Amino acid sequence: MTRRHGLSTISIHGSPRRGADWSPVATPIYQSATFRNPVGSSDEVLYTRYGNNPNQVEIARKYALLEGAESAIFLASGMAATALAHLAVLRPGDHLVSSLWIYGGTRVLFDGEFARHGITVTYVDPDKPRDWRKAVTKNTRAIFVEALTNPTMRVLNVPLLAKLASEHGIALLVDSTFASPINFRPLEHGADIVITSATKYLSGHSDVIAGAIAGSSTVIDEVTRLMRAWGPSIDPHAAWLTERGLKTMALRVERANDNAMAVANWANGRSEFSAVHHPGLKSHPDHALANKLFDGHGGLVGLVVKGGAPAAQKLLRRLKVITHAPSLAGVESLVSEPRLTSHKAFSAAERTAFGIPDGFLRLSCGCEDTADLINDLAGALR
Repeated sequence: MTRRHGLSTISIHGSPRRGADWSPVATPIYQSATFRNPVGSSDEVLYTRYGNNPNQVEIARKYALLEGAESAIFLASGMAATALAHLAVLRPGDHLVSSLWIYGGTRVLFDGEFARHGITVTYVDPDKPRDWRKAVTKNTRAIFVEALTNPTMRVLNVPLLAKLASEHGIALLVDSTFASPINFRPLEHGADIVITSATKYLSGHSDVIAGAIAGSSTVIDEVTRLMRAWGPSIDPHAAWLTERGLKTMALRVERANDNAMAVANWANGRSEFSAVHHPGLKSHPDHALANKLFDGHGGLVGLVVKGGAPAAQKLLRRLKVITHAPSLAGVESLVSEPRLTSHKAFSAAERTAFGIPDGFLRLSCGCEDTADLINDLAGALR
């Protein structure tokens, strides 16, 4: 699907059309489980669990346009989106090739629940690109990666993986939560399915739990079938809040990009940090690839505090502007310790092997004034 308007315009209007006189400018909230059905009609009933509530339909229409997809669907959480996107293309006995650099919750899903359903997973270290091809077997049906990884901000070569997937006739699924469609649109680079936690940049105000999937109509039809069977439809009010958040997404992401780049540059010169992870830095191993693929480098910065966890927690206790809380991509800046949140399920040795040693802080820059964020960090270090 070719976009005819800019991303900000689509986020606000979807496909712009003149509205009827006296119609509301803001979409109403259809907080109803069910809708009156014409007597004797064989048409599909309107039922919020089916995902065809007007709020659910409107937000999916906009998101499909943003990603350049044929169709899209919203679900009750990002994990629900990850699970159903994979189950739409995988069956018992199938094999999945996954990046080693993924969110801890996704790894738990793959190793626990997928194993129970007879789906096997092979993890590939993206720093060893030849291993992608070696990992594909006759039973492989899909490849999964995060476009921008959590929390080390590594960049995956989606076009290269899309070529490999196409050669083998398998699906490429890309979690693009950290990038958002403002910075990166995986389908434009050959991916088949894009997954996002709409809790993050799409809604952007830390008040919604939601997920979304975009791709071909065939895939989304299968996800819809699974959603109706398993039940994780998005609530109309959550859909409405997400649509409201979408209207400012481009502005918020641009500000977060700028703030993260400024914080990364500042932190990169500080002796208190042993490492700074941000793809906008020239020292980042994927800087050239990020420049090639992304329209912005993202709002996340990984900071490794010298002195490990005690030093990191000392810094956290002194912050005033930046909030110590899990999640990311809200208007407020949030910071967390992956060892206690996203990657808590892994041992210290495993986290260190992933590039997440104790003392690693994941900072999600929000929309505050840049100087206030830097001064808050500098004051905490003092």
